[in-house]
Amino acid sequence: MKVRDLLAANMRRLRQSNELSQEELAHRADLDRTYISALERSVYAASVDVLEKLATALSVTTAELLVPPPQISSSRSKP
Repeated sequence: MKVRDLLAANMRRLRQSNELSQEELAHRADLDRTYISALERSVYAASVDVLEKLATALSVTTAELLVPPPQISSSRSKP
C-alpha cells in the first residue's frame, strides 16, 4: 500500500471515529475542505506541515497517520 493511500485511509477512519465532517476537520486543521477531500481520495500528497496540522486536529501523532492498519484475520473454522 502506498503512503498516500495509508494517509487517506487513516485520515478517513480517524475523522469518522471522531465524528467529524471533512469541513470540521478542515476548519480545525486550518485547511480547505476540498483539500481534505482530495487527501482522502489519494489525489494529493501531503507535506510534513500538513501532516502535523492534521495530526493535531485529529489528536494523534503524525506517525499514526502513516501506520498501516492492523490486518483483519479472515480465518474461518473448518467443519
